[in-house]
Amino acid sequence: MNTEAGMQESDLAIVILAAGKGTRLKSRRPKVLHEIGGKPLLSYVLAAASRVVAPKHIYVVVGHQAERVRDAVKSTGVQFIEQAEQHGTGHAIQCAAQAVKGYENILVLSGDVPLIQSGTIEKLWAFHHKREASMTILTAEPPDPTGYGRIVRASSNVVQAIVEEKDLRPDQRKIPEINSGIYAFRTAPLLEHINSLSPKNAQSELYLTDMARLLEQSSGHKVLAFPADNAAEVLGANTLAELAVLDQTLRAATAERLMAEGVTIFRPDTCVIDAEVEVAPDTVIEPFVQLLGKTKIGGDCLVRSYSVLENCTLGDEVQVMQHCVMVETVVHRGAIIGPFARLRQGTELGENVHIGNFVETKKAVLGKGAKANHLSYLGDTEIGDGSNIGAGSITCNYDGVNKMRTIIGKRVFVGSDSTLVAPITIEDGAYIGAGSCITKDVPAGSLAVGRARQVTKEGWADARRERQKQTNNGAKR
Repeated sequence: MNTEAGMQESDLAIVILAAGKGTRLKSRRPKVLHEIGGKPLLSYVLAAASRVVAPKHIYVVVGHQAERVRDAVKSTGVQFIEQAEQHGTGHAIQCAAQAVKGYENILVLSGDVPLIQSGTIEKLWAFHHKREASMTILTAEPPDPTGYGRIVRASSNVVQAIVEEKDLRPDQRKIPEINSGIYAFRTAPLLEHINSLSPKNAQSELYLTDMARLLEQSSGHKVLAFPADNAAEVLGANTLAELAVLDQTLRAATAERLMAEGVTIFRPDTCVIDAEVEVAPDTVIEPFVQLLGKTKIGGDCLVRSYSVLENCTLGDEVQVMQHCVMVETVVHRGAIIGPFARLRQGTELGENVHIGNFVETKKAVLGKGAKANHLSYLGDTEIGDGSNIGAGSITCNYDGVNKMRTIIGKRVFVGSDSTLVAPITIEDGAYIGAGSCITKDVPAGSLAVGRARQVTKEGWADARRERQKQTNNGAKR
């Protein structure tokens, strides 16, 4: 927790408003669960708030699809308050009044403002506390203030009122300073006046913004403005187009952070890199790569164009060639993958493993130096060190009801176009002849061949061609 030294637990709570529908998004999904950078909007706000106060002092107001929102973030340990019917931001605080009445101050954050930083929240809190304000509004001056309420100042930092966009007079539309929807309040005057809010406005809702006017008109209460250093931090999204802009902003920041840490990213504007991705120095990311979820990549790696990695862990010196798709896969030092490989959940590749073009794996563990270089499917299998899987080989892991495992020992050679029918064990050093269908266990050091006997009829092809020639000549007559 980074708040002022000596702060008591009763000094500050944070209330996050997350009950709205986000109707302009034209989506059935709750607004705060729409994602940028691979995570829900609300997750970013919670992360920033949790660096300021402990999760038990964070109260999330939920309403629209409340259970869905709860389920998405309940692991964070925050508290929830239900706003069963949504009658505006002021009504949300009325719903939260009982829960927060024991705190000296509260900070109100919006669950759909994902770029807010904990440092900005702390500065707002410090300013509010030092100035002994009843209400402090985080403001900003974005390039285009359209869509936001405006700050009407009385003088200097003193605020006279906040006017919502739909209620602006023509002269007020020129005001560049916007309301971010983020506030600090002294709890006592807030709760004293919260029930005085009126729905006499364009939306017929209870606006929390009206608290600025109510408190300013009451004796002994200061309403102040605190400008954010970076206007981009306080911008929300009311349309999918605006959401895409936030996503682009966040991903650009992620790419800049990685490059500052020594990662080479060619054409970062073409890459999709989620916020929680980690990449060690001296790794090269080529254009049009997607690194998703909690992917973690070691140093001196190469990830070539059009590859997609989701929740993967790569050790040092790993090469991922073009057009590979990898999900929940662990890869150890020096492995080479692709091009055009698909590694599914539960795959683990040991050091210096080679997985080649059009190879698919699922719950496959390959030991050090093992190879499967061409056109194979390896599912529910364990392959020992130094084994070689020939082109077109398949582990048949499903009998229509159950999945079963194939165990392949060390230094095993599986010839091309072999079919291994699980459950089966092929012990160390065994050799499987090309084109075999293996249904029984193979002892160590053995040769197993399971294919039909070859029959060769000499001259048959030449005789067939001669018969066809005579038939065709007869047809022409």
